[in-house]
Amino acid sequence: MKRDYAVIGLGRFGGSICQELNQEGMQVLAIDKDEDKINEFKNIASHAVMADSTDEATLRELGIKNIDHVIVAIGDNIQASILTTVVLTDLNIKKITVKAQNDYHEKILNRIGAHQVVHPERDMGKRIARNIISNNILDYLELSDDHSIVEVKVGERMRGKTLVDLDIRANYGCNVVAIKQEKDINVSPAADDVLEEGDILIIIGSDKDISRFEKNLVID
Repeated sequence: MKRDYAVIGLGRFGGSICQELNQEGMQVLAIDKDEDKINEFKNIASHAVMADSTDEATLRELGIKNIDHVIVAIGDNIQASILTTVVLTDLNIKKITVKAQNDYHEKILNRIGAHQVVHPERDMGKRIARNIISNNILDYLELSDDHSIVEVKVGERMRGKTLVDLDIRANYGCNVVAIKQEKDINVSPAADDVLEEGDILIIIGSDKDISRFEKNLVID
């Protein structure tokens, strides 16, 4: 189902989201106060407008109330980010995602009604750090403050063993939710499935438990 999106703030983060949504065939309204940014994205977004997102009347005129999901990707101007989020909340936007600069900014955004708050730099830092630690850690996604989902490649320590042999849930408190094998993905892995080197496990659990699992079975 095609949805309408608005991206407010066309810096590196907002611009990247705008481009990806466009490539997926979504309708995207791009908003920024910088005319150069608008000119850059006028042929990428469905509609690119130079406007002040803290002005409720302006957003109303742009038809923001008809947008399914608004992403506030304003860069260093925390005040503008907060005021924009307040306006969007007052307009009862269905889904508001906001980029936070720090934990205090996130706390304010949550209190004023943001539905989702993201820390792209912090989250990417965690992903890169885990990949640096081991080439077998392919991806990492934070689900909450203390729970995550991670993709790990089966290496020497797990090769030739079954899920029963490893008993990951009992030993580490993590759950294997799927196994990728070449082009196939098994979302209901059998306990006696033998793991081959190069298989990818998708594991969910608390950060503490995932860390123990990685240290004992993943990191070389």
